[in-house]
Amino acid sequence: MVFEAIRAPQPSPPRHTGEVGPFIARLLDLVVLVFLARAILSWFRPRPGSAIWPVANAIYRGTEPVLAPIRRVLPPMGGLDLSIFVVILGIQFVVSPLVAQL
Repeated sequence: MVFEAIRAPQPSPPRHTGEVGPFIARLLDLVVLVFLARAILSWFRPRPGSAIWPVANAIYRGTEPVLAPIRRVLPPMGGLDLSIFVVILGIQFVVSPLVAQL
């Protein structure tokens, strides 16, 4: 009877709550940086064969599937491509608050 009171505490099961939200938030930050890099690269137009071309090509190929449908919906703005702006705003004001809930 005396030894029953002196039991070792049982370890609690590990909690994994709260780890998904911050991971997705960092991932979205990285996505925003990639789209910003795409916007900056559009000012310089790297040429095939240049030192930066492999990186620029990877960024173009990775972002174009997201930007093309948005360009089809947006009206022409006199040479301005606002699709990157729309994507970044969507991430910041729609997706990020939802991720914060996780």
